Amino acid sequence: MSVAIDLRLVPAAAGSGGGTRPAFLVLPGGGYARQADHEAEPVAEWLASLGVHAFVLRYRVAPDRHPAPLEDAKEAMLYIRSGVHGLAVDPERVGVLGFSAGGHLAATLSTGAATGSPRLDVPAAVPDLSVLCYPVVSLTHEVHQGSVDNLLGGAPPSDLLAALSADLHVSSVTPPAFLWHTADDAAVPVSHSLRYAGALMAAGVPAELHVFPQGRHGLGLAGEEPGTAQWPSLCADWLARAGWAGPAAAAPLAAAAAKN
Repeated sequence: MSVAIDLRLVPAAAGSGGGTRPAFLVLPGGGYARQADHEAEPVAEWLASLGVHAFVLRYRVAPDRHPAPLEDAKEAMLYIRSGVHGLAVDPERVGVLGFSAGGHLAATLSTGAATGSPRLDVPAAVPDLSVLCYPVVSLTHEVHQGSVDNLLGGAPPSDLLAALSADLHVSSVTPPAFLWHTADDAAVPVSHSLRYAGALMAAGVPAELHVFPQGRHGLGLAGEEPGTAQWPSLCADWLARAGWAGPAAAAPLAAAAAKN
């Protein structure tokens, strides 16, 4: 790789079965200013408990601007598919999971947003599934201004804001998605998840969306939070139905959630 990326590997748990396994790229949130630790390794360890290899990316943030984070994410996707890391990854089953601004990065990755690099802007850099947790999606509607400022700087042109609004670029080849949000999220309005899920459904792409009535922004695995604590089990069931996780996918997640 021509660009060094900060990527931590968490292999699928022992006993997950032989042969190749699915993998997920994990993108923690932090408004493109930082990365939240509780949305990083604990989430990778939860995925590993489901029999999924996980790769946590510490992508570049402010003062680095677009396309730096997207370049890092595409580098990571290509690296995961390549197999040079030594894990038995199925290159046809590589997904992305992102929180908040990491959810924005996951969504722009999923909709093929361009970096301007012919080497990176290739189909192999697009994930096969996406999990978006209280994501920033639109940079034109009910925007999370901190993410915009950190990613693009002051007064970005309207065409760039539209180009990085993932809901405007969904097509029939966009990967299926699992999304969750809270209705009273005061930082990133639930409209972001609604717009992306609606765009997927309009394009005929499978989408599963869970909106919980209450819960602050940035819950991560959600631990014992009423209502939202269900999301890991719901997502595990979704992955199992997709054939990405085994029968143990719906097992109790208390150990992973306790690290949140």
